[in-house]
Amino acid sequence: MTRRSFLATSTVAAAAAQSTPAKPNIVLVLMDNLGWGELGVYGGGIIRGAPTPRLDRFASEGTRLLNFNVEAQCVPSRAALLTGRYAVRTGNGSVPLETPVYGLTKWEYTMAEMLSDAGYSTAMFGKWHLGQTKGRFPTDHGFDEWYGIPNSSNDAYWPSNPRFRPGAHPFAKFTEVLESRRGEDPRSVKVYDLKARAAIDGEITTRAIGYMRGHAKTRKPFFLYLPYTQPHMPILPDPEFAGKTRNGEFADVLAQIDAYTGRLLDEVDRLGIRDNTIFIFTSDNGAEATMPYHGFNGPWRGTYFTGFEGSLRAPFLIRWPGKIPAGRVSNEIVHEMDLYPTLAKVAGGRVPADRVFDGIDQFDFLSGKKEESSRESLVIYLANQICGVKWRNWKMVTREVDRGFGQPVKDYSFPLWYDLHTDPKEENPLDPRFVENLWVRWPAGQVLVDHRATLKKEPPIPPGTPD
Repeated sequence: MTRRSFLATSTVAAAAAQSTPAKPNIVLVLMDNLGWGELGVYGGGIIRGAPTPRLDRFASEGTRLLNFNVEAQCVPSRAALLTGRYAVRTGNGSVPLETPVYGLTKWEYTMAEMLSDAGYSTAMFGKWHLGQTKGRFPTDHGFDEWYGIPNSSNDAYWPSNPRFRPGAHPFAKFTEVLESRRGEDPRSVKVYDLKARAAIDGEITTRAIGYMRGHAKTRKPFFLYLPYTQPHMPILPDPEFAGKTRNGEFADVLAQIDAYTGRLLDEVDRLGIRDNTIFIFTSDNGAEATMPYHGFNGPWRGTYFTGFEGSLRAPFLIRWPGKIPAGRVSNEIVHEMDLYPTLAKVAGGRVPADRVFDGIDQFDFLSGKKEESSRESLVIYLANQICGVKWRNWKMVTREVDRGFGQPVKDYSFPLWYDLHTDPKEENPLDPRFVENLWVRWPAGQVLVDHRATLKKEPPIPPGTPD
């Protein structure tokens, strides 16, 4: 390296150091229905038709969780993530069917609002799915700016469908790509049809990179929330990736996911903010259930819309150089609700104390100060119904749906029990050896008793409740 190039590099590094905020930047990538087993580092990759080298390398640079838990559907998962509360509490326990008025009421205090109050710039690019009416868009809930879709990707089928009746839905913008800033009503950018569906994740990536470039030069930290739309059905790759793997559309999209994440990581490095940026990659649900778009959950049984591990476990990768151990892998229980208080801890944010709050601060666990998670249990919901409890490696199941949606519901007068160590695929609930371990009904049952007491203390907001 010449003296001139050395001085130039030193000047850039010094400038980046001077502009580095005291609080860490946060980039949260949330995929849509990406199964536990899709990435190479989780046993997928090449066996799914496309290697995932960038995400696999990213996993080695931080911590990988094997038992990161989410809710069973898109809406409740996003509600739980952004509020730190079980979705049933906020009236978002299920994808809305009865009422077009759904989502987060103004009373909820979201992760974005918490980080904004802690001094962060906030932006969201991608899928919202937490409200489609005035007062319930991302920029009404703590985000300074938003570009994306209000609901889900299957809506892209409708604008080009000759049988679709545009006036059938009371809110016309539900089939459009929208854009807004804090304090503004969203404006329509374009119709969200199949062409727009294929292109939107590339647009999300481009906007995210532009956002980071604009904010990395300031002393103010940023929170960048990127709820991508893939690989939710319909799985349509961007033209840049269509046919790239020659292994079908899903493999093309998997390659696309890896490439887009790689571009984000490259930009973090290029901007000199790697050491002061928490970068998280995860998914809102287990794998897609709809044929022929069905996904892969590795060794776990079930798909989203069930209470099986294939629904509840999602991939989770987190990197914060020097703060979170590199190359660490853990099977400790963590829930997506725990991200809220954990990020509040590192950002100096406030966790609301005027309501029942379910998230648990996991910073000491994620930072390697202790090996055990601060959580040992969670309550399993399907829609607004309790279906069981996970306690350590044990699972108590009171209600069961076998696959996806539209399947018969089975209610059990006496719970089924699974030991996820000896029966990870949840195939043998009546193992005769279990009688020796029926003691677990006491700690697992107590989790349910305690949870039901909180529902009496603070009754859930009914779905469709107006502000």
